[in-house]
Amino acid sequence: MNNIVKNITTSHKSTIAAPKRSLGSWIMYALLFGWAGIQIFPIYWLMTFSLKSNSEIFGGNPLGLPKVWMWVNYSKALVTGKVGLYFINSIIVTGATIFITAIAALMATYALTRMNFKLRKPLTTFYVLGLTVPIHSALLPVFVMLRNLRMTNSYQALILPYVAFAIPMAFMIFSGFMASLPRELEEAACLDGCSIYGVFFRIIAPLMKPAVATVSIFTFLQAWNELMFAVVFISDTKYKTLTVGIQSLAGQYTIDWGAIGAGLVVATIPTLLVYIFMSKKVQDSLVAGAVKG
Repeated sequence: MNNIVKNITTSHKSTIAAPKRSLGSWIMYALLFGWAGIQIFPIYWLMTFSLKSNSEIFGGNPLGLPKVWMWVNYSKALVTGKVGLYFINSIIVTGATIFITAIAALMATYALTRMNFKLRKPLTTFYVLGLTVPIHSALLPVFVMLRNLRMTNSYQALILPYVAFAIPMAFMIFSGFMASLPRELEEAACLDGCSIYGVFFRIIAPLMKPAVATVSIFTFLQAWNELMFAVVFISDTKYKTLTVGIQSLAGQYTIDWGAIGAGLVVATIPTLLVYIFMSKKVQDSLVAGAVKG
């Protein structure tokens, strides 16, 4: 009897034993860890760079941890360099751009994909053609229009062009996702007495949250990191965004590289946080579109 129990125990252990990993698996894990290190290293380097003095940056310690942690660099950047003001301006411009783009593109997509009217196809083509226009090719005509309307050196000088160039991409993303939504939901809502606005805000908009997250991330990256429009349209310090403001940290004769690094860290952190907290919704949106296809 004892032998039978031992045999059963031995066979059970052999069945639950973890499978041995092959050499190919270990090589794959090593490559993945190496790739992760390559991706993380620029963040590490920027963080350490922002906490060093010029003498340490150029004195033989460009990659190691700071010997003297120069937290004063962040004070210089936020107060003396006005990075705090530029950060708030970037939040205002980017937030308004995301909000207007999401609302306008979502409404346009619903109208052009769910409604039948005479100019439906020409308007759809018009939106799609917006993807073919490079954003910086319109720099001069947009500047002339803003100057004639006396809108330079204002938030709307950046918000309106950013929205105009973000809507075509948002329209394409929303169109692909909306095609996966069954029309029966809208028909049932209409039978229950919902108006067209009730169907849009109560049925369509909640179901489009993953696509809205995707558009929000793409629009955020475009507006947050844009430089050329911000340089040309804004000359007043009161309305400068981070991309332009960080340039002012470079003096005419001397450059405090640690303070510039601190400003770059402040500009980079929101991008990382947005993607960390919204990446799951982006994946859901892409998977939904792939399943429909």
